[in-house]
Amino acid sequence: MNNRIAITHIGLCTPLGNSPETVLQRLVNGDTSAMQYRDDILFSGPTIVGSVNDDSLIDIPAHLQLFACRNNQLLHTAAMQIAEAVSKAKARYGADRIGVVLGTSTSGISKGEAALAYQLEHGHFPPSYHYSQQELGSTSDYLKQLFELEGPCYTVSTACSSSAKVFASAQRLLHANLCDMVIVGGVDSLCQLTVNGFNSLESIAKAHCNPFSLNRDGINIGEGAALFTLTRGQSDVMLAGIGESADAHHISAPHPEGLGAIAAMNSALAAANIKPEQIDYVNLHGTATPKNDAMESRAITKVFSPALPPCSSTKPLTGHTLGAAGAIEAAFCYLLLSQHNQLLQLPPHIWDGQADNNDPSIPLVNTNAPQLANSQPAKSLNYIMSNSFAFGGSNASVIFCKKDA
Repeated sequence: MNNRIAITHIGLCTPLGNSPETVLQRLVNGDTSAMQYRDDILFSGPTIVGSVNDDSLIDIPAHLQLFACRNNQLLHTAAMQIAEAVSKAKARYGADRIGVVLGTSTSGISKGEAALAYQLEHGHFPPSYHYSQQELGSTSDYLKQLFELEGPCYTVSTACSSSAKVFASAQRLLHANLCDMVIVGGVDSLCQLTVNGFNSLESIAKAHCNPFSLNRDGINIGEGAALFTLTRGQSDVMLAGIGESADAHHISAPHPEGLGAIAAMNSALAAANIKPEQIDYVNLHGTATPKNDAMESRAITKVFSPALPPCSSTKPLTGHTLGAAGAIEAAFCYLLLSQHNQLLQLPPHIWDGQADNNDPSIPLVNTNAPQLANSQPAKSLNYIMSNSFAFGGSNASVIFCKKDA
């Protein structure tokens, strides 16, 4: 059976912008301007985060104010870009044949934080607050209500692999003939709970994150949303295969040799029915934490040696968007394979260039001349892999390809 699935439309709401053209340009230029210090998130002082521009957000409709929170506003902004495609699919297939599967980890927690502060000052919660706004299921339920859908609807929350794993969920729903279209993606918004939680694990970078560097010291957090419409058939960009694994090595640390990551990547390659040397670029998980980068460099070397493909982490451009990272980075892969990227440009790897000799060397996309970064083409660009490796050993690798690959 051909496992390939068509990706027909995307919606974006990211620190790099909301339109495909803007996001792609800033991606291949290595534009880090969305990464800014803020002093209202981390209790111990300012920290760098990747924020979505408030002016770019679209208000939630009045009849859905029960769902009103920043998380769902990010989601809504991305959703408006696929609204016409969903409307046509409803007319063609019926509302009961369209599913929704989203990934998130913070959901609307920031709404709860603000409500709790209000309650401590006034003795009661604000009228606009309801606990459901911060439930993990609020994201997918909101999209179902927004588009008035009746198909399968659920949320995946497996930390940083959440919105990568939704592609596997959609593939199963389509192959089982339970849906004719599935809307997948992910969304997460900045909140104090998550940033301070990572800081308590000594995982927040002191400045700009520095993936795969000898000097790396942790992550920057970001926010955003990305959505996709998936159907059977063909489109210019396809979901070629996905691999999942759960090594459960440790609650927060990856297996040091990357056994779960290796299993996920090999499974994705098998599902796509391709060889490792056919991968033209890998979007690394690349969090810039010492243990993750050490693990991933070993896993990449194990899977792809001797001919390692160009690699880069895009988290220095957006921050780690947590439950949305898989989807946002999948959107980057989609754009790289799309007609928008005629020059076969690749995202440069932004770091200080000081390699950690304790870890295997992997071919990071060159940034020696940042002003020329966007002119650096791939030799070919037919298959791209995106890695998402989460707490608890929940791993996912997704492969995207061009239609004729």
